[in-house]
Formats: sequence, structure tokens, C-alpha cells
Amino acid sequence: MAAYILPFEKPLLDLQNQIEDLRRFSAEQGVDSPQDVARLEARLEDTRRDLYARLTPWQKVMVARHPRRPYTRDYIGAIVDGFNELHGDRLLSDDQSIVGGLGWIDGRRVMVLGTQKGRDTKSNLACNFGCPFPEGYRKALRLMRLAAKFSIPIVTFIDTPGAFPGIEGEQRHVAEAIAVNLREMFRLPVPILAVVIGEGGSGGALGIGVANRILILEYAYYSVISPEGCAAILWKDRAHADKAAAALKLTASDLLELGIADGIIPEPPGGAHTDPKAAAGLVRDAIRRHLDALGKLPPARLLDQRYAKFRAMGVFKEGPVPALTPPPIPADTDQ
Repeated sequence: MAAYILPFEKPLLDLQNQIEDLRRFSAEQGVDSPQDVARLEARLEDTRRDLYARLTPWQKVMVARHPRRPYTRDYIGAIVDGFNELHGDRLLSDDQSIVGGLGWIDGRRVMVLGTQKGRDTKSNLACNFGCPFPEGYRKALRLMRLAAKFSIPIVTFIDTPGAFPGIEGEQRHVAEAIAVNLREMFRLPVPILAVVIGEGGSGGALGIGVANRILILEYAYYSVISPEGCAAILWKDRAHADKAAAALKLTASDLLELGIADGIIPEPPGGAHTDPKAAAGLVRDAIRRHLDALGKLPPARLLDQRYAKFRAMGVFKEGPVPALTPPPIPADTDQ
């Protein structure tokens, strides 16, 4: 895929062009100038680091949607050994916008599943641009129930703008499929770990997101509605998506502060798409730490902690009434 530059990354593009021009000039003139190239490359890295340290919420949404960002299959290929993909919901079809199966992460057997986007027109059409149909959620639930039957931890990767909103989804009851997943995930007596790797859009994300711990990559987002959809409702104009992104409190730091996310997974400088291998290593380390901690809890404790975590969301204290808070869980280092 050709280089894709986000609007706010123009300073980086200018420096990259200078580096390429200098290398071309050196090759054509037979002049060796490694020090000049090294100086520009160091300036490029410093500029990238400074730029990404000051991203607005809307700019982070842009990064989360970057077409070269690693997707679920990329992470599975990088961190899951012996992956055996399982297909179909046993009712209608095999929705390719949700992929899942059994494998090992650092020697631990896991059921891993997640939403999947495409890289080009053909693959996007095959996986419906990462927007699952009802049968995708039913496939996910079938796999999660299978994991619970054999006491296998569940890891989910979330990267979807939302469930498919078209007539086919309504005809096949997408709202019911998501609702059943929400109910049943609270009943699974195994550790569940959700990782938001890109977009976390509305119920489409929550349909595989009821977990004991929710981790989010540094430049991913998790929101009840897309910034464009929110802007269309509040300002009657999608052009105000930047304002909506700030108001929605959808960034990783916002979610951690609100108690929705349990940890932030750092990304390589410039985002996961700049170094997918390093990003996968960081995700693997975080999954291992959290599964180690969750694996020490008995099934009843897992169920209680998961319920309390979600029951406490959105609760605030007014006067002497105490807010609901999840029971304490083992400390982690992702914060």
C-alpha cells in the first residue's frame, strides 16, 4: 500500500521528502553525506514524537482509522501460535468481519477473536468494512461458549466503526444478537480480556467487549457513537466532528480516567502503523500480564468483578449516596 499521510502529518512528509532528495542528490553526484541524512532523520523522529504528544481527540480518531494500522488478523499472526480458525455461527453463515479461533499466547491456550477490516476494496467488501452482521456476533458467542466449556481464557480485539446498520442486519436481528452477547458474556466463568486496537464503535464494539479488563491502545478510541454521528445530532453538521470528538471523551486517557479502560498500551512513535512488529510485542506483553493476574481469580470472583465493573460505569456521587465501585483487582503496570 502506498504511503498514507494524515492531514496533520504534513511536517513529517516535508522532512521525509528532504531526506529522499538528499539521498538522491548524493547518489547522482557521488557525494557521501551520511551526517546530513542522519541529522534530518533525527529531526524527523523528534518532530514525530513532539507531534504525536500533542494530538487532539479528533486527530487520535484519524490515527485509529489509519488504513495501514494493524488489524485483528495482523495481531493474531504476530502473537498467537498455532492459531486454528473456527468458522460459522451454525445458523446462517460465516461472517468474515469477525474472526476467531483457538491458539496459544506465550504458552497459554486462549480463544482469540475480534473484528476485522479490509485493506482494499475486495477485502473490505468481504468483511463488510469491519461492520459485523448478526451472524458475526452469534459466531463470536459460539466460540466464547466453547472456550468457557473447556475453561479457556478469552481475548477479544475490538476495531469496528459499529455493527452493520443496514436492512439485512435489521432483518436478521442485530440488536438482539448484540444484546444476547452482552447477557451471556456476564455469565462466562473464564477470564475475558478485551483490547481496543483501533475503532471502538458503539454496541458493535461492546458486543465482544464485556470483559474483566479492557485495554486500549494509545491512539485507539472507544465511544458510544462516532464523532461524525454525534456532530450530526448536536450541531446538525458532520463538519463539527472535531468538537464532538473532544466532547465524547473517547481517547485512551479519557477512558482510563473515567474507569472504563483498565490500562493503556503504548504505541511506537507515530502510531502502531509505523512499526507493527513493535506494536504487536507491546500488545502481547500486556495480554500476558493481565491474563496472569486474572488467571489467579476463581470463576465466581471473575463473574463478580466483571459485573461490578460494568455496573459502576456512569455512576456518580451526589450528596451522601456512595458510588458503586468494582471490587479491587490485582495491580497492573499498564498505567
